[in-house]
Amino acid sequence: MLTRSRPRHRLTTAFAALALLTTGGALQASVGATSAHAATTYNILFDDGHAEEAGNADWIISTSKPDPLSEDSSPSSETDWTGALSSWGVDLQKTGNYSMKTATSALTYGGSSTTDLSKFNALVLPEPNTLFTTAEKTAIMNFVKAGGGLFMISDHTGADRNNDGYDAVEIFNDLMTNNSVDSTDPFGFSVDTLDISSGYPAAISDSTDPVLHGSFGTVTKSLIADGTTATLKPADNSSVKGLLYRSGYSGNTGAFFATSTFGSGRVAFWGDTSPVDDGTGQSGNTLYDGWNDTGATNAPLALNATEWLAGASGSSGGGGGGGGGTCTAAQLLGNPGFESGNTTWTASSGVITNSSSEAARTGSYKAWLDGYGSAHTDTLSQSVTIPSGCSATLSFYLHVDTAETSTSTAYDKLTVTAGSTTLATYSNLNAASGYVLKSFDVSSLAGTTATIKFTGVEGSTLQTSFVLDDTALNVS
Repeated sequence: MLTRSRPRHRLTTAFAALALLTTGGALQASVGATSAHAATTYNILFDDGHAEEAGNADWIISTSKPDPLSEDSSPSSETDWTGALSSWGVDLQKTGNYSMKTATSALTYGGSSTTDLSKFNALVLPEPNTLFTTAEKTAIMNFVKAGGGLFMISDHTGADRNNDGYDAVEIFNDLMTNNSVDSTDPFGFSVDTLDISSGYPAAISDSTDPVLHGSFGTVTKSLIADGTTATLKPADNSSVKGLLYRSGYSGNTGAFFATSTFGSGRVAFWGDTSPVDDGTGQSGNTLYDGWNDTGATNAPLALNATEWLAGASGSSGGGGGGGGGTCTAAQLLGNPGFESGNTTWTASSGVITNSSSEAARTGSYKAWLDGYGSAHTDTLSQSVTIPSGCSATLSFYLHVDTAETSTSTAYDKLTVTAGSTTLATYSNLNAASGYVLKSFDVSSLAGTTATIKFTGVEGSTLQTSFVLDDTALNVS
């Protein structure tokens, strides 16, 4: 037991201060929205809020935004909607199983806008040309983690269409390596800084893959017309899989089309926009008809991938990050044992530490709140999205170490909350020699984004340390 106030020996956490500024207020329990359509309708959001029409690009399904049906409510050909992606949109619309919208402003998750990600099964990012904000990256990652599908369509390095210093390669790599949810290679791949002038990447042999053999047809080849590839890192995410490869490449290099999963959601990567360009759009743009290229099968690839990402292909997973769907068993908290240091969690300075003055339950790091022997408050929190229809359990191991001698008065307290619900309050009266497992049913929060938060408040004399390790939020 500690018998004196502990010194300020912890690591400096500049990250925590930044995270509080950028994510704190926006991530407090937000209301999850259910799908606006029947369960048989899959909702797809195409992004047009990040310079997707800059320069010669025209990566939209329709000039009518957010609803393409305002341009033509019953399109029969791709020219009924205006945009280089109109063939894609019209082909989905004609099935009667999909509803599409276009986002023209900041991407959000857990809000009330008509294009909030919680209302959609899949998000298409067709060559964004401006960086996503910190809040947008949090929204995108939480959307996928909760069961949404993410379609990342890149272009070659140097394709900076709005001359702001960023191309799609840099923007996608920034999304995956610089976000508040999981920056430790969450999808298991990185986008290569290449400009490959031409080629017809071939599909792998896998008759069971729903993207290569979906309801829209069989995929054999795609098209590169100034594009790039991805490097796969299965050691970081074992679900990552290359489906089409640049000629002469296989395995972890040269993947032109790849898929992966993250949390309860799905991810697809395509290394060029030329395959989804249908050659028609707004005047003044230089377009190329890759959609109908006779040397490739780009249309089935785009449509099958959309089907898979949205959870419409009949296999498990996908199904939307806000509305209903089958729950996939998963552990949702990032950096649950704190072994990655000051990442993912938002914490007071020094809370996440490998100090030897208090032992971790496993590994080297733990979260140590209070323990100063003076008036002090520490917090530790993480926003998490719990998919609709899931049963959810929050658990953690707690060690309470105190110099207080009272057996009746709670001088120092640790409060545990999930969203606006207080789950438990512990104090110096709960002191014990080791870690004790705590577990709570938080299924009532399914379909919402909530903040799991630990708040330690210490009195003016005699220390109490609240030490946490091996957290988990399991859904099933």
